[in-house]
Amino acid sequence: MQLIKEFNKYKHISFDLWLTLIRSNPEYKVKRNLLFKDFFAIDKPMEEIAAVIRKFDILTNGINEKVTRNFDTYEIYCLILDALGIDLGRYNYQQLEEFYNHSEELLMQYKPLLLDNNLPQFLKQLYDDGKTMNILSNTAFIKGRSLRHIIAYYQLDKYFAFQAYSDETGFSKPGLAMYEYAYQNMKRLKPIEKHEVLHVGDNVVSDYEGALAYGFDAHLITHKTNDEFKLQPL
Repeated sequence: MQLIKEFNKYKHISFDLWLTLIRSNPEYKVKRNLLFKDFFAIDKPMEEIAAVIRKFDILTNGINEKVTRNFDTYEIYCLILDALGIDLGRYNYQQLEEFYNHSEELLMQYKPLLLDNNLPQFLKQLYDDGKTMNILSNTAFIKGRSLRHIIAYYQLDKYFAFQAYSDETGFSKPGLAMYEYAYQNMKRLKPIEKHEVLHVGDNVVSDYEGALAYGFDAHLITHKTNDEFKLQPL
């Protein structure tokens, strides 16, 4: 990351999660797609199922960014099942929840990976220097409750004053309501003005433009080079 020198200007650092702190385990989505096919007894080629899941992953994320609300995970399941020609009447809420619980177990077997192995040391130094921090993340297939387990697994939860996920708040970035939710939580920690907050993320719409529109400063991670992933001591 090329924002090391910027941190000292801020009292609070807000982080996006995916492709900012963690990245997907490449094995997880393959295993989840197979689980989806088996659990819902879908008699279609795996390639077709994976393509439909990918389509609605992208579509619902894009809609969330447009309307700044949050598609429920189980609503996304229903859209996928319908697109694959499955009668939704065959499944009730409890079964959708059961599938999610299985997928959560799978997530813990094939955990997301830290974007940089130096991340724990990097966050610790910020924490020790008196910076308060949070996670502010949109969610889709993976709920905030599961992501909290991942953050705890890597022993990063102690560095974050709070974690805010769109399935829990009902709002999505770049919506001002999502940033307002975060700011109100920051103000409970200490007196702070918006210009004293830096939001860091990889999405130009959700993380960069959204944060700036709200009044925070923002840093966009572009991932153009491996150097973007290198975290060095302050």
